[in-house]
Amino acid sequence: MSMKGKALYTFQSENKEEISIQENEELVIFDDNSVDGWLQGENSKGQRGLFPASYVEIIRPRSNSNLTDCSISPVGSPGNDSSYFPSAPNTPFHMQQGYYDDDDDDWDDWDDSSTVVDEDGRSGANGHSHPSSHSNNPNVHYRAKPYMERQDSLSSSRKGSMVGRNLNRFSSFVRSGVEAFVLGDVPMNAKIAESYTIEMGPKGPQWKDSPTPFSCSIEDPTKQTKFKGIKTYISYRVTPSHTGRPVYRRYKHFDWLYNRLLHKFTVISVPHLPEKQATGRFEEDFIEKRKRRLILWMDHMTSHPVLSQYEGFEHFLMCADDKQWKLGKRRAEKDEMMGANFMLTFQIPNEHQDLQDVEERVDSFKSFAKKMDDSVMQLTHVASELVRKHLGGFRKEFQRLGNAFQNVSQAFMLDPPHCSDALNTAISHTGRTYENIGEMFADQPKYDLFHMLDKLSLYQGLLANFPDIIHLQKGAFAKVKESQRMSDEGKMDQDEADGVRKRCRTVGFALQAEMNHFHKRREVDFKEMMQAYLKQQIAFYQRVGQQLERTLHMYDNL
Repeated sequence: MSMKGKALYTFQSENKEEISIQENEELVIFDDNSVDGWLQGENSKGQRGLFPASYVEIIRPRSNSNLTDCSISPVGSPGNDSSYFPSAPNTPFHMQQGYYDDDDDDWDDWDDSSTVVDEDGRSGANGHSHPSSHSNNPNVHYRAKPYMERQDSLSSSRKGSMVGRNLNRFSSFVRSGVEAFVLGDVPMNAKIAESYTIEMGPKGPQWKDSPTPFSCSIEDPTKQTKFKGIKTYISYRVTPSHTGRPVYRRYKHFDWLYNRLLHKFTVISVPHLPEKQATGRFEEDFIEKRKRRLILWMDHMTSHPVLSQYEGFEHFLMCADDKQWKLGKRRAEKDEMMGANFMLTFQIPNEHQDLQDVEERVDSFKSFAKKMDDSVMQLTHVASELVRKHLGGFRKEFQRLGNAFQNVSQAFMLDPPHCSDALNTAISHTGRTYENIGEMFADQPKYDLFHMLDKLSLYQGLLANFPDIIHLQKGAFAKVKESQRMSDEGKMDQDEADGVRKRCRTVGFALQAEMNHFHKRREVDFKEMMQAYLKQQIAFYQRVGQQLERTLHMYDNL
């Protein structure tokens, strides 16, 4: 039975089985049971096909005692389950569970429900004792981090802030835990086992550089099977530069890491993984495309001063032992420094920042991000159209021109007494030259346009995250204004209002640090992208020119 749905995000189809959907577009969904993360339905234009399940909310009927209304619920979750947290595009959200990705439907040898890792080392399920954060296994490295006491925790007698809570409990401001942090509803003396430092730079707050920067290669995508050939998947060799020891990962392992990052780093734009594909996932072109985009994803990860330090990321890069992988996976899934607690991990500068100035900078970045998002989408569309012309129209036109020259040569051969073999040969060669140029046009996108589209896709994902991140700061600003108003009216102690303002400063510093990091990476990435594109274009047209010059010389001695 079909049902109504709403698109959470824009999705551009890349295969004939898929259809494009636009954010907030009303959809008809034929069946709410997704297959490999895809739903089948119809968009508002009447086009039918597949689109990612994680991009859609299903509008389900719900009955109460005296009335019937509608509730919007995500695919695969109960309509009235208030514990659901919608995720960003690319992957559905599953709390502390393995995710069924497009090349497998279970965790088999990579997961085990018999062991649950606890942070304090107490015995877990089935009587197994849990390892401490320092493992003896040489394949697993955990950074020893000093514990710090939360210095500005509220009094234990505090029952909660007097400032009103948001009525929309599904907003990103509430789901992320930032509301609870700003209002001071954080357990007293929360142990902080990790720390991320923000410092003042020449352009404002910035993340402190990683003390041990590194890079990571992704190579050799290899098709493998298990269960006597029943299951097939692609494995990638992942090699971090600071260890030099390769580990082998499948897409679902990247997907697991991505979900952990999304849940934890709420004020950081975590780059989206390459999108899934419903069909043809073992075709050579798709495998190569996914590898290219995973490389870009990994490059962004390792360049980020905060994401690159995440213990779960280290585990992903270094653990080669199955048993230790399971333990580390469970440990990451039981991370307590999430939500409001994660906001306690920031060490901010002492410099004073006027909140109104911060708000103006955030508004300026919001306008910039919107314009950049529109321009990146436009460039993506133009580049995609150009790829289609290279593969189809340009090749066909040059082949037609070459064929026409060949026909002229054949016509000249029909009257032997007046036939010039040298001229006929030159004209025939000209035809073959243009046919070759057509093939060169068809082959060129893999050297330039594909790489441009890969980079643009990465930035589309990064930009798509910022509206929610900016919303966190906007929500914090609103709580500061509300608390100050209540203080002025005598409904709240000034000390409590100052506490809200202080915690809002932490959110502001974190957002500005992420904004500055985005600009820093943007300048590097787009310079590199444009240089690479232009170099390949120059080399391409030089090859075309060389072909034409050689053909021209055939007419010199006629």
